[in-house]
Amino acid sequence: MTTHKSQQTINVWDPLVRVFHWSLALFFTVAYLTEDDFETVHIYMGYAISVLIAFRLLWGFVGPQYARFGNFVTGKARVVRYLKSLLSGRAEHYIGHNPAGGLMVVALLLMLALTCFFGMTLLAMDNAGPLAGTFVTALNDDWVKELHEFCANTTLMLVFIHIAGVIVSSFLHRENLVKAMVSGVKKAPNPQSSVETLTGEEHV
Repeated sequence: MTTHKSQQTINVWDPLVRVFHWSLALFFTVAYLTEDDFETVHIYMGYAISVLIAFRLLWGFVGPQYARFGNFVTGKARVVRYLKSLLSGRAEHYIGHNPAGGLMVVALLLMLALTCFFGMTLLAMDNAGPLAGTFVTALNDDWVKELHEFCANTTLMLVFIHIAGVIVSSFLHRENLVKAMVSGVKKAPNPQSSVETLTGEEHV
């Protein structure tokens, strides 16, 4: 961490988190747009997303500080408090994910995992994919298809909420969060504050 022009420069997002983030955004976009007309592409995007999810789950336990779930997955009380501070225009500042952002990460991973699972279940019903020959082939295919589409559409809705949150947080904290996810670097607004204060640990 270095100080430059009255601001602290902090390396927050490691290269693997950044590659994961932008790859997931690309693969989900392609998968969503190719659902009806390009089935093979759609299927391979689903597999790619599944691999990314598996990586992120592992990295959430063994990765660097800001990549770990323990750094940003909090209880309900802290999420509510952060949202209240956001609505008041005096949002608490966090170097990594804020409590609402952490909740969004979990929600997106869960919905993407369910989307992939139900997609693989549909493949298994055609005796294809990694779940072929398992218990899932006994499920109702119409029911599974509806769940697959529901989870995909819910994921898309969460993505829009996530983007809105990034825009609002960038405005309130006067920092470019999109640029930070590209470079991995963020600038803390107060060079006199400790890293512990900026991560929000004083709010525990």
